[in-house]
Order: sequence, then structure tokens, then C-alpha cells
Amino acid sequence: MFAIFSCVALGKLCAFFVPFLPGSLYGLIIFTLTLHLRVFNADRIKSSVVWGLKHMGVCFVPAGVGIMNHFELIKQFGITIVMITFVTTFLLLTIVGLHYQRHAADDE
Repeated sequence: MFAIFSCVALGKLCAFFVPFLPGSLYGLIIFTLTLHLRVFNADRIKSSVVWGLKHMGVCFVPAGVGIMNHFELIKQFGITIVMITFVTTFLLLTIVGLHYQRHAADDE
């Protein structure tokens, strides 16, 4: 839990000084870097990560309430939001897939 909370705290601190991205996203980037650089042992924090993923549905309740509270904006910009979601998801999956293939070929 220390690894996760420390990365979230550092992410919030980064967002305070560089308000370009949300603190949670900075925290996720920091968490990924610490795992990649082996600052934290992935096997030791696995149970906390699995628990967080298991209960992640609770995190989406506020988002659902936000959608209901701003339904007029959804009606006005709904098509645009859906298109942006599809395009960015496609780009993300393409980049991750190409990156995976490149590293899988390097490992062989």
C-alpha cells in the first residue's frame, strides 16, 4: 500500500506544480516508472493491486453521477465525446500493440 499511496501523493504534488495533467495520472505514470525501474518489487505489491482492481467499480459511481448531473452537455456534445473516445482508444491500442510486437521481436 505504501508504494501505491506514495505514487499517488507524488502525483498530486506534481499536479500542484505542473497542472497540465490530473494528479492521479501523474501518480500512475510515477507508479509505472517505479515498477519498470524496479524501485518497488512487483511481487510484493501484487496483492494490493489485485484488491484495488477487484473493487474498482466503486470508483466509477461518481463518474456516473457526474454524467447524470451534466446530461445537457452530454446531449449537446455526445457524438463528439463518442468519436473522441473511439479515436483515442484505437490510437492507444495501436501504439501498445506495436510497442509489444517490437519488444517481443527483440526478446527472440
